[in-house]
Amino acid sequence: MRNLTLVMDFYELTMSQVYFNEGKMDEEVTFDLFYRKNPDNAGYAVCAGLDQAIDLVLNFSFTADDINYLRSTNCFNEAFLEYLSNFKFKGDIYAIPEGTPVFPYEPIVRVKGNIIEAQLLETGLLLCINHETMIASKARRIVTAADGRAIMEFGARRSHNFDAAIYGARAAYIGGVAGTATAYAGKLFNMPALGTMAHSFVQSFDSELEAFKAYCNTYPNSATLLLDTYDTLHSGLPNAIRAAKEVLEPQGYRLKGVRIDSGDMAYLSKQIRKELDANGMEDCNIVISNSLDEYLIESLLAQGAKIDSMGVGENLICSKSSPVFGGVYKLSSIYKDGKFIPKIKRSENIEKITNPGYKDLYRIYDRESKMALADVMALHEEKLSEDQDLTIYHQMNTWKNKTFKAGSYYLEPLLLPIFIEGKLVYKRPNLVEIREFSEKAFKTIWEEVKRFAYPQTYYVDLTKKLSDLKHKLLLEIEEE
Repeated sequence: MRNLTLVMDFYELTMSQVYFNEGKMDEEVTFDLFYRKNPDNAGYAVCAGLDQAIDLVLNFSFTADDINYLRSTNCFNEAFLEYLSNFKFKGDIYAIPEGTPVFPYEPIVRVKGNIIEAQLLETGLLLCINHETMIASKARRIVTAADGRAIMEFGARRSHNFDAAIYGARAAYIGGVAGTATAYAGKLFNMPALGTMAHSFVQSFDSELEAFKAYCNTYPNSATLLLDTYDTLHSGLPNAIRAAKEVLEPQGYRLKGVRIDSGDMAYLSKQIRKELDANGMEDCNIVISNSLDEYLIESLLAQGAKIDSMGVGENLICSKSSPVFGGVYKLSSIYKDGKFIPKIKRSENIEKITNPGYKDLYRIYDRESKMALADVMALHEEKLSEDQDLTIYHQMNTWKNKTFKAGSYYLEPLLLPIFIEGKLVYKRPNLVEIREFSEKAFKTIWEEVKRFAYPQTYYVDLTKKLSDLKHKLLLEIEEE
């Protein structure tokens, strides 16, 4: 496994040397990793990347080569370099499980440790969570638009290098796709690897019919033929039907599918379906690809397109319409004299004001429908009881509040222990388990939150105690 420890912003190291020189290396702090805005103006995101974050922490150590490089920069003293050479994370990490629908401002990861170890993890954690959460969120939107039709991830050749293709495929699977065209991702994550042929395959034969027959002979039980190399309706489709009748059916097989990669997908799919059915091939699937996204898929289905599955490439693997997931990593408290001192970041931009303190996060569910009603952040020392009314407050406008009556709701803690005192305590689920969990969790979110146009804003609010603390700290800053 590659040592990725130095995949960090240089300022994490310069700040850490100052902490070291000032004798602050044992000062305990907490950081929250959260984001401020859903991608694609959506009502939700789907968190992913925790498994890679776990590997990062488990293997986080500075090699001799790392130390030599840092020494060569002439920015660090020998005592600090010696400290780094013996570095090992010994803190606590809590996180929301992969596949969970998440919302702006709530902590996806909470880190507690000494100030240097918490600081040095910043970029690595953000890389893991930002990238995979972006792709998983996009995949979930595309899968939702497909309305039960299978989505295949086809994007490796357009992704941002090898890791983006491989881990993007993993995240897309969490988001609900049926499989990937990336063979290495299939091997590494034991997820379905899918694919048939390219136009070059058809062109390499003397005729389209010969190409189709050759493929059917090699893969008689799974043949899907690409129709649009020359002429979809007047060449590709007739030759596919002929190959099915002359090669597959005499052997007792059926043509599994046909694929189109260009043209008017709505019109072509309807014509293809009509012709296939007229030839007794009602079970032959129609697969489409070519720059699909959730909006085009939704439009095609609204036009009555006859589509059974879809391959989605660059718009998924790069989240082309919203290619940056804006996760941030902010200090929330410092432990002094036996208690956590809350810290807040104030800004002229209201959306950049942080929520202070060492916090927990809960999802509030309706006891009868089992649907998610809101998320609430609470100070770690607070004890919330389902036997009491619970009032939650808007993060800035306290006059916006909502009360849940005792007995009408139940709470689920979202931040689960991953590392305790540097030891991994989390049982890592496999990818299939994560995907199944995500499907189940997504069903607890109201349709109004999931819609593409002007989704309902999901409540992520504060307890009274945390709300009062936040406004108290803001007033104290105002008075300074």
